[in-house]
Amino acid sequence: MTTLQGGDVVLENVHFRHCSKWSAQLQLSDGTELLFCVACAVEMMEAEDISSVRKSFALSTVSGILKSSPGALRELLLQDHRVALHLIATLLGMLQTVENPITLEKTDQVLVQLLSEFRNDLSFHFVLDEIQKQVNTGLSVKRSLPTFSFLGNLVKAVPEVAHSLVTQYVPLLDHLCSALLHPDEALKTSLVYVWLQLLEAPGGTAAQFLSTATRERLCVLLLQTFDSAGSEKLIRNCAGLLWQLVKQSAAVSLLMNGPGAPFLCHENQDSLANNSQILTPNQEQQLADHCPLPLLLKKLLLSGDEILQEISAKCIAAILVHSPSQYSSFFIKANLPGFLFERLSSGSSEMLLWSIYSCLVLLTEDQLFFSQCHSVYGIESLVRSLKQSLLLTNLEVPQQGFLLLTEILERQPPGLHLFPSGSGFAVVAEVVSAGVSSPSLQVATQAVCAAAALFRLNHQSRPVQYKELEMLVKGITDRFPELLLCPQGHQRNTGNLGKSDLRSKTSKSTGFLLQAMICFQAACRLAEECASQPALMENPFTAPHKHSDAPDSVQSLCRCLLHLCDSVWIPTTLRMCEFSPNAEILQYLYSILSFQFSLFPTLKAVFAKKLASSGFIRLSVEHKSLLCAGNRNPDLNASCCGFLQTLSMTLISLSDPRFDCYHDFEEVENLLARNLPSLCCHPSDWPSLFCEYQESRSGQYCLVMVLYLALQEGDRLLPDQTVFSSVLWLLQSVQEQGGLMPRLVLRSALYLLAVTQDKSPTLDRVALNNISKALSSQSFRSLYFHHPALLHFICGYNQLAEKFGALVLGLWLTEQTHHTEEEQGSVVMQKKGEDQEQPEEGRRVQHPDTETKELLALVQKFPNVTLILLDMVSSREAPLLERALGVLEFILQHRQERTAELCLKLGPALLQALQQISVESMSQGQGSNAQAVSSLPVLLKLLCATLTADPPSPPLYANMEEIHFKLLYHVSSIVGILKPWNAESLLPAFNYLHCCLSLSPAHRTDRVSCLRLLQALLDADLTSPVVLLDSGPGLVGSQPLEIEDGALYPLGFKGAMGLLNALSAFILQKHEVLLRASINCLRSLLGFLKRKNLTTAMYAVCHPWTRFLLHCLLSSGESCFLHPAILLLITLLLQHNSSAVLWEPDLRHVIESVEKKGVKELSWEAAQTLSLLLKQIQMTALPTTEECRLRVARMIETLELQTTDEICDLTPPSGIVYPSLKSKQPNPLTPQSTQINQHILPKMCTHSHKRLLVRACSFSTGDDICQKGQY
Repeated sequence: MTTLQGGDVVLENVHFRHCSKWSAQLQLSDGTELLFCVACAVEMMEAEDISSVRKSFALSTVSGILKSSPGALRELLLQDHRVALHLIATLLGMLQTVENPITLEKTDQVLVQLLSEFRNDLSFHFVLDEIQKQVNTGLSVKRSLPTFSFLGNLVKAVPEVAHSLVTQYVPLLDHLCSALLHPDEALKTSLVYVWLQLLEAPGGTAAQFLSTATRERLCVLLLQTFDSAGSEKLIRNCAGLLWQLVKQSAAVSLLMNGPGAPFLCHENQDSLANNSQILTPNQEQQLADHCPLPLLLKKLLLSGDEILQEISAKCIAAILVHSPSQYSSFFIKANLPGFLFERLSSGSSEMLLWSIYSCLVLLTEDQLFFSQCHSVYGIESLVRSLKQSLLLTNLEVPQQGFLLLTEILERQPPGLHLFPSGSGFAVVAEVVSAGVSSPSLQVATQAVCAAAALFRLNHQSRPVQYKELEMLVKGITDRFPELLLCPQGHQRNTGNLGKSDLRSKTSKSTGFLLQAMICFQAACRLAEECASQPALMENPFTAPHKHSDAPDSVQSLCRCLLHLCDSVWIPTTLRMCEFSPNAEILQYLYSILSFQFSLFPTLKAVFAKKLASSGFIRLSVEHKSLLCAGNRNPDLNASCCGFLQTLSMTLISLSDPRFDCYHDFEEVENLLARNLPSLCCHPSDWPSLFCEYQESRSGQYCLVMVLYLALQEGDRLLPDQTVFSSVLWLLQSVQEQGGLMPRLVLRSALYLLAVTQDKSPTLDRVALNNISKALSSQSFRSLYFHHPALLHFICGYNQLAEKFGALVLGLWLTEQTHHTEEEQGSVVMQKKGEDQEQPEEGRRVQHPDTETKELLALVQKFPNVTLILLDMVSSREAPLLERALGVLEFILQHRQERTAELCLKLGPALLQALQQISVESMSQGQGSNAQAVSSLPVLLKLLCATLTADPPSPPLYANMEEIHFKLLYHVSSIVGILKPWNAESLLPAFNYLHCCLSLSPAHRTDRVSCLRLLQALLDADLTSPVVLLDSGPGLVGSQPLEIEDGALYPLGFKGAMGLLNALSAFILQKHEVLLRASINCLRSLLGFLKRKNLTTAMYAVCHPWTRFLLHCLLSSGESCFLHPAILLLITLLLQHNSSAVLWEPDLRHVIESVEKKGVKELSWEAAQTLSLLLKQIQMTALPTTEECRLRVARMIETLELQTTDEICDLTPPSGIVYPSLKSKQPNPLTPQSTQINQHILPKMCTHSHKRLLVRACSFSTGDDICQKGQY
């Protein structure tokens, strides 16, 4: 019997016979020591009289020893391997003889432990041989079941057994297959379990060496067993075995394409399906006859066991991985996608969700999946499961879910809309946004992929949810700050990240940025497509007045995209590619930049300018040379070329907005499209391309355009000297070949030469000839660009200035006119109030604009430019000549150090122009030459400016050959032929004449003497017993005399008019003595004319010159028109009924000035003269109101109360008005400037007859009114 004392395993009645070497004192896991005898254990197991309970106890003890003392039992048994094999054989025999399940379980356990302890091929082969012997003896199900269970456990515990079993015991494998035909489910369960453990063996060697026949037989029997399985354990084992088989492509082919048998659904399988939805019997039978496996897997999905559902999904995915196109239709026709989507909404297991996601991802590769609308019906379930997956700890689940969503969105046919309503689209957008915000960058990256697919036009609801799209883009942008994009050597603030972690995070960040770029490109494409379709641009439910600013409009989305691109995406991408350019990311960057030009057309120009000025032309060219040379990265090359072409054409259209020639733009666009793809070299290599001989110049023309556009925005791709010499060489080469550059290319080449000329050598004659020929080949206006460098380039070389100087200056001034008009239009409203408040003097302060300043600098450097400007004044039309005049006037006023030189150059040219106008006018009649008439006022204004800026010295007027005298002569001649109403020319002409007269000598006492003599003679009607007066051919006409000449003889009509003009000139000088003498003489002259010929008198007082004289005097300030002499002049004109005196504004102005100043403030002489004037006003029939007449009467009464003295004659004492002819001291009020050139000195003689020659036109005047601002 077995002693139980202390737990020792010995048989007391036989133990003494055993050798002590088979006994050992061993220790259990709880520290208990016991005596164990191998021989006693063997005899105990073989004894039939020992109960199963005691055997179980002994087996448990052995199991405990194997666990607690590894190797101890092995050492005992390996003393003689026969003993060990005998013990194994005894235990194997117990598997067939013992009926107690507990004892069977312990026997199985100890066998597995022993073999695991031994781990030698001898014991393994012994066991397999024994099992094969048992199988061959035809054991019953009851006897073979424990053996197959043990075999499964052994293979599971000792994987090496699997290899031996598959390779060396094929008959045993065949029996394992044949036994599956037995109806007993417990046996099937154990057999399937053995096959499961065989195929699950680590390394996959068993599955690899399994024969084809065995595998084929196993697959067929498994399908049959699986279909008829009723127990849960068998079903699980079959599902597990199926999962292992579908990992092998050969097994998949057998399972899916093998001979199908009618696997019907049995009633005992209904317990596995909870709320199952199955096909109709006919449909199910039809599918099962063709391929039973999809139906079996669908049954697993219908079960309530998540483990089985998970295995089913994994099996489907494993089958599809081998050949989706071959097998997916079987599952789709069996409606597996619908059941998979249903499990998504009800499953909570991470592994189940992941498995279903993976399965559906593979099913989406078949178009049948979408044609049967599985995506439409399942999208809602997918969205709900994605929300749930984002809460799970396993982040691979939502990543796989977003992959599925991406595949559905990308593969969905355009005709089948997933989101017919805005609410459905908003839910998906919300889930994708949540995924973008996931803590896992990998999940966020996959969510961004889904967002990129969501931005397709066919997925947009009606109306389009622009607000959700905008929020999605902003959500992606918000992840940028946490990205780690710089290379390791340039990263900062990386914390405690190791090198591997740093590398991993950088890789993930780069992946996220790449997918973000793809998504942003998709958003830009969607915005462009929506903007092109009026029905999609706006939300029809938005109020019309809110469409432009509504957050749910395409304009809002476009504005958001442009803003984010400019402020975040461009800087982030450039920072990432600064040290390590990524071809894929750059490809999408340039594509995105190209989209921006069409998203917001109103900001296209600003965006293009900003890109070009930020160096994007250089950047794209360098990226092409770095990454696209040698036909590498063709997609990046195409993207760069598209961006460069779009940017270039935008900049070209902005270079001259007023010029629009479609042919030229199309020519350059085609030029860039053909040559940009091949331009994959660094800019430093471009000079060599210019020097190469090329039959087709299009490649070199492309380089010129790129250099021009970059330099125009301040980006110098090459040094100035290199650009200058390269373009010069190209021009010379083209001229030598007789070629013709495209207009825009030639314009760009001219720009490059002009802008880079300062640091380049001076051009020789050959180069200038080539440039001249090139510029002559096109209209210069079409080549012009508004830049100071062009002025300096053309005017800096005489050969170019002679041919193109006038053209370039004319276009410069034309552009200046446009700028001036634009500036005036923009500030007219804000300046209106300011101008009204500024004083008159402040308004006259002029500041030159930018164009004028550049011309001043040009004249300073090249003085001959003034001659070109003068030629423009005389030959061009308004407003160009006005601009040229303004420039010349400004130069004369503000370039004091060069004024004399400029006037010296302008004088002969002005004289020549005036001579031409004078000759044409005299020979053809006034107005026959419209060009001459239009330029005459401008020439006269310029003549006045030169005279004011650089007055001539006194001797110049004494020499009639001098240029100033000739100018005076021609101006006087032109004035004589002008019509009285030609005020535009008369005003500057009189201004010039007055300025000339103001420069005459200051011997006014001689003139007063002459005036006194003339006054006396006129009062005597030009008759005297002591003075003999004679006439001359310049005073009266030929015999017989005309009526006027006869009545006014010997003065004649011409003499009277000449004297009248001379007196007017003296009056304009406003010299105190000369003024009084001239007005007294004028009074006598008018009295003489009235007495002799009333018609002539009326003509004199009503002549326009009289009105002009009065206007000048009354415009000289209060001190002038309240002067007694001026008041007397007005009185005289009123007495003679002159139409030159007007109530408005002349007389009214006088009265208002008196009222303002006050009568008491007037001098006695002024008061008396004013009284005469007021009384004359009362006697003259003027068109006044009753109020005006009352004002005059009140003023007369005031004057009469002020003084009771007699009204004296205005003529002052002789010492004042008629100073002694001996007094030669100049009056202090008289400017000391020049001497009189000719005098009116009547020769008197009491004893002989002398002639008095009156030459009124010879008088000169003194004060310069031009400088007082009267004209």
